[in-house]
Amino acid sequence: MLVRRGWFRRRTRAGVFDADPAVGYLSLPDQEETFAHPGGGDVCTAIQFTPSLWASLFGQHRPATSAVYVDAALELAHRQFIASTRQADSDYALPESLLALTRAAIGPAPHLATRAAPHLAARATDRDIVARARVAIVEGHPAAGTLLSLAELLHVSPFRLSRAFTREMGVPLTRYRNRVRVGMVLERLECGDTDLAGLAADLGFADQAHLTRTVKQHVGHPPTALRRLLGTTVV
Repeated sequence: MLVRRGWFRRRTRAGVFDADPAVGYLSLPDQEETFAHPGGGDVCTAIQFTPSLWASLFGQHRPATSAVYVDAALELAHRQFIASTRQADSDYALPESLLALTRAAIGPAPHLATRAAPHLAARATDRDIVARARVAIVEGHPAAGTLLSLAELLHVSPFRLSRAFTREMGVPLTRYRNRVRVGMVLERLECGDTDLAGLAADLGFADQAHLTRTVKQHVGHPPTALRRLLGTTVV
């Protein structure tokens, strides 16, 4: 739980805790808690993990304390996460933003820490993971539809996949996936496809507006202009 504005009081068996924009907290599903709002209203972000997702990210790790100090970097990650919820690309951009926020709040999971294996061998393993992720995305594997399902397909943590991909490719996984989809848009437009709404649905965009924004971000032109540049005209 992270507080954006205001503050409130939380009571558990461990005692009383005040949450504010500088201090958030973690709680477990079976933990009894009550709340009071002596300071008036507040605006918060509550993020819930299923047991299976938590295990895939952190294993059996449980933080030693429920309190989370929110420094400026964590507040920025929090606000970036909020901004990502307003974007249409929720299958990749939102999970990647959530992973960054969770890592900033909780820290790296123990099972993701560097082990005694040689550094180059570890990099080679990550390189293989990234290569297989790229193949899944390019070939349109059903599991490549979301970051979490892609990580499950590759039998790795979403944390590791996201971090390894950015390191090996120089761009985030979200941008790479969009780059591949933009290439597919160009191919379809060049072949004379005029149904942009149908094209958006076929390629997994939220809607036609999402497709148009993404294409323009990558190539600097909307689909209608691209049709003219490619020698055809949108009907």
